[in-house]
Amino acid sequence: MRLNAKQIAACTGGQFLVDAIDPSALMTGITWDSREVQPGWLYVALPGEHVDGHDFVEAALRAGAAGALVMQSPGRPACLLAREMGAAVIEVANTASAITDLAREWRGHLRGRIIGLTGSVGKTTTKNLVRDVCAAFGSTVATRGNQNNELGVPRTLLAADPETAVVVVEMGMRGMGQIAELCDFVRPDWGLVTNVGESHIELLGSRENIARAKAELFAALPAGTGRAFLNLDSPALGILMDAGRLGERPVALSGFDGHPDGAAVELYEREAVACDEVVWAEDVALDAEGRPCFTLCARDRADEGDLSLFAPVERCRCALALTGAHNVDNAVAAAAVGFALGLDLETIASALGASVPEPGRQEVIAARGGFTIVNDAYNASPDSMRASLATFAATDVAGRRIAVLGDMGELGSFAEPCHAGVGAAAAEAGLHRLICVGELAASIAEGAAAAGMDAARISRAATVADVLEELDTLLEPGDAVLVKASHFMGLNRVVEGLVR
Repeated sequence: MRLNAKQIAACTGGQFLVDAIDPSALMTGITWDSREVQPGWLYVALPGEHVDGHDFVEAALRAGAAGALVMQSPGRPACLLAREMGAAVIEVANTASAITDLAREWRGHLRGRIIGLTGSVGKTTTKNLVRDVCAAFGSTVATRGNQNNELGVPRTLLAADPETAVVVVEMGMRGMGQIAELCDFVRPDWGLVTNVGESHIELLGSRENIARAKAELFAALPAGTGRAFLNLDSPALGILMDAGRLGERPVALSGFDGHPDGAAVELYEREAVACDEVVWAEDVALDAEGRPCFTLCARDRADEGDLSLFAPVERCRCALALTGAHNVDNAVAAAAVGFALGLDLETIASALGASVPEPGRQEVIAARGGFTIVNDAYNASPDSMRASLATFAATDVAGRRIAVLGDMGELGSFAEPCHAGVGAAAAEAGLHRLICVGELAASIAEGAAAAGMDAARISRAATVADVLEELDTLLEPGDAVLVKASHFMGLNRVVEGLVR
């Protein structure tokens, strides 16, 4: 972001409580956390349920903030401090909305390609892979962590400079119309939907509705210059294309398929999906630690004027540092973006291989007790639970496999069967022990028992302390323990307790 106080006030409809000593001086960053403030940044005072950002305006100014957006006067001491430091204090009707207003204004200054990304499972992992591939093309800014909501999305745009070559914007949603609202100011050039699963089914009622909500990203792409990246292996492919109006507008299509059975090539060649390029994986295998290696394949149309002609297939071996066969889909999606940017497959494969997982997402930790922790506690859905269990089952373990699984959120009336389905997957994973944490996880235990897992190997725990107490007597050198649940369950504390 490079906006001065006058521009900020103009695009947010704000009024100066304190004028900047130099109204033309550019503010070069934004935050609503006073602890993050750097000199020259804009601090935004957000009201919260437990903490009011207006109470930290002084702290932000002392840290070097060049301006503050507020919804009310921060008080005489803060205003006097702002005058003393030459900083602006601007009052707006709603500071959260003002962040979107700033992003909408700043979007017009960005000259690089804006890539919107969404999906039910693996958004953040895929975003990181896309980011790392795009970094081989040019300067890249991407969503930090999983800040994919109405605050994090505008912050991603505001973190970019006009010279930034690619901006990768992860978009989350909880209901119909929310991705469309984000796209209204993001104005993505390209859009990628990773997959359609059961996340948010409580609010949307069916996978079909979830697909329609995700397709809002495709519907927002500009005719003539837009490009949609489609998972050719998705059962929701037709809904995504129809709801995204991809057959009605001149939007380029890129297909990808990470778990090939020939479907990607077949679809491509018979033009059931008229992609002008397709990227897929062949010869997928997992090493002893569950990390995929595969042949990355790509092909585009030989002649844009003749859709019956095809260029030769390009191939390159690729090995991931991430674990799990499900990450082949994520990697091939990122490769499709790199291929569309014009990168060669060797460069793409190198970038994919260097990408590492974030903490809490299939993070493998060697504990001092001689056992291994698979920390996948950041979040969970039925699809990601099954994928994590499949990866855990495919990984070489010297000792025993133990899984600590907790509640999954936002499933509504589907919660019981979804949790029971995870239990059935756990029964097939060759676990020595299954520890279920939370009220909903009772259905995981019931599903595992119904699928044939010995009831003596299934236990229930009410608290993190109960889990740690059981693991303390259970874990031995060579064992591996998988920890996974929705974020609100706080099972990261199990991991923290095990590594102390």
